[in-house]
Amino acid sequence: MELAHREPAPLQGGQLALGALMLAMANFLAILDTTIANVSVSNIAGSLGTSTSQGTYVITSYAVAEAISVPLTGWLASRFGAVRVFVTCFILFGLFSILCGMATSMNMLVLFRVFLGFSGGPLMPLSQTLMLRIFPKEKSHAAIGLWSMTTLVAPIMGPILGGILCDQYSWPYIFYVKAPFALAAGFMCWQLLRRFEMPTCKLPIDKIGLGLLIVWVAALQIMLDEGKDHDWFESSRIVTLGIIAAIGFAAFLIWELTEKNPVVDLRVFRHRGYRSSMMTLALAFGAFFAITVLTPLWLQIYMGYTATIAGYSTAMMGVLAVFLAPIIANLATKMDPRPLVFAGVLWLGLWTLYRSHANMDMTFWQISLPMLFQGIGMPLFFVPLTGLALGAVLPREMDSAAGLMNFIRTLSGAFATSMVNTGWERQSRYVHAELAGLTDQSGMAGRAMSLSGASDGQIRGTLDWLLQGQSVMVATNHLFMLIALLFGIAACFIWLAPKPTHAVDTSAVH
Repeated sequence: MELAHREPAPLQGGQLALGALMLAMANFLAILDTTIANVSVSNIAGSLGTSTSQGTYVITSYAVAEAISVPLTGWLASRFGAVRVFVTCFILFGLFSILCGMATSMNMLVLFRVFLGFSGGPLMPLSQTLMLRIFPKEKSHAAIGLWSMTTLVAPIMGPILGGILCDQYSWPYIFYVKAPFALAAGFMCWQLLRRFEMPTCKLPIDKIGLGLLIVWVAALQIMLDEGKDHDWFESSRIVTLGIIAAIGFAAFLIWELTEKNPVVDLRVFRHRGYRSSMMTLALAFGAFFAITVLTPLWLQIYMGYTATIAGYSTAMMGVLAVFLAPIIANLATKMDPRPLVFAGVLWLGLWTLYRSHANMDMTFWQISLPMLFQGIGMPLFFVPLTGLALGAVLPREMDSAAGLMNFIRTLSGAFATSMVNTGWERQSRYVHAELAGLTDQSGMAGRAMSLSGASDGQIRGTLDWLLQGQSVMVATNHLFMLIALLFGIAACFIWLAPKPTHAVDTSAVH
């Protein structure tokens, strides 16, 4: 191990503000990339001459690479230094963003998206740990509030920015727009943060653990993304992927828990506070991500909203969260954070239950205002949960704990996206079949349209479209009820965490 150096003084004044802005930007850009391409898949596929189903690999490739690289953060930081890894990944993120925009084929784009995901994964946990390291101890709540704010707002802003850039310009700009910020911020971070570099430990790489991680995460992610298109376990391809993921995961757990120098330190789960926090995070963030995926899809396909307007409506959830995150972070350092997490998750669940009574005649504001107030629960849930989880582990385990926390969040979001799309489609078909026999039994609507000059084909098409819209509305409401129940279960799990014996302090992160 290299010689330890003297603890540097935290940044102050303008340097602190600039450092915090750069670190927050890194987290924002990395998470933004998980959703910015979602509304652009059809445009990208058409431009590169492939099908929309092949276009989804633009999303899958990034998600798989990011999910693999995130839990490796602890080992990378110990081996090469947190600041060096962070700055290198930040600059590579900018370079690969440019290369993604310059891609001339789908294979080329997917390859660059893989490298983009590998670069973006470590940015999330390292921005969190470095943010806490540069802030004075008495201001650590502001650091965790700022980081949490970007974590919550970025996935909501992704579809808005992606929709605007695609509508107004073309798909390469969803990648180009990030590059100058990443490159400039990366160089500035090195100038500001290099004195905060910690001694490194030249541990050997756990090649078997890394291989098992790649196998089971890749198999699981591809299974989740392609399951809907292949009718899930009716397909031998999906069954094979599921078996590979299950066996790979079991082998990964056994190996990592017995390896002397694991590539992912799973021993942090021995802390009950961390373990319980991760259970709450997996359920609550999955439910949160499900409603952010479902809402814009419903608005665009069946309410006639453009991608941009649907994004504006969905983004209402982040408005109050931006202002409340620092306040909640300060409050969480002065009291038991568990009631705050419980209240925040339950608040999200209650507003989701309220939104399960939507109808096709609602205006923009009738849809958006409930989401505005629902957003209050986001910082109440995520900010104190982050502090509780990281406060439950030892200081030397912070990097690994933060990496695993971001990994669980990424994986729960991917799982929720797949499940909500599949459930929405199946429930819509079921409700459509139930309502088909009850539609216009008297024939009055058909006769009225016939008298107005509509042909039989036009009448059938109109009635079927109306029926489909109502079927999707009912299915959407049913899913919102289930998601509300999931929020309620997640809220209860936080009470499995022990009460902190002191105010949760994450300022010792290295």
